[in-house]
Amino acid sequence: MKSDVVVVNSQGGGFTKALEIAKNTAKYEGLSKKSTLHVQLMTEEMLSLASIVAGAESISFWIEKEGDKFAFHFSAKTVMNQEKKAELLAAATSRKNEAAKSFLGKLRDAFENAMLADPDHSEDIPEDIMGDLANHEISDTEYDGYERSVLCRLADEIKVGIRGGVVDMTVLKKMD
Repeated sequence: MKSDVVVVNSQGGGFTKALEIAKNTAKYEGLSKKSTLHVQLMTEEMLSLASIVAGAESISFWIEKEGDKFAFHFSAKTVMNQEKKAELLAAATSRKNEAAKSFLGKLRDAFENAMLADPDHSEDIPEDIMGDLANHEISDTEYDGYERSVLCRLADEIKVGIRGGVVDMTVLKKMD
């Protein structure tokens, strides 16, 4: 089952429609009142995270049921920089870019990281460290800040894929 895709813009247009779709999806699936509230809360939190972190003009949002789990999706095109990429990947359960799994994906990600680097500061970084930047993972203390968010607490798993300026996030949650 896949819900309708809703476009939510930076002024909040479509936000109410996305919440309606979340509520209707929960009703269609016969979820309990508590699970219905979780679906609505996860939708609100995901859209808030998307607009704050991704900073996109518009976000495509939809919900799918995959087996016994619900998958909340958003896709957004944004201007990417290293800080924004790090923030988005910090929200992911694995803290890794899901779009960079294959050899070519990892290679593309390394080139994108290099292109996002601030040219004024890249000369100051020793060469041996520059080679490790493509494999950089967020530190545990940095991750703890994101872990406290409502979305991270409610979700079973969060996947983030970044390819160029397109961000895809999927939040998985098993509902009763």
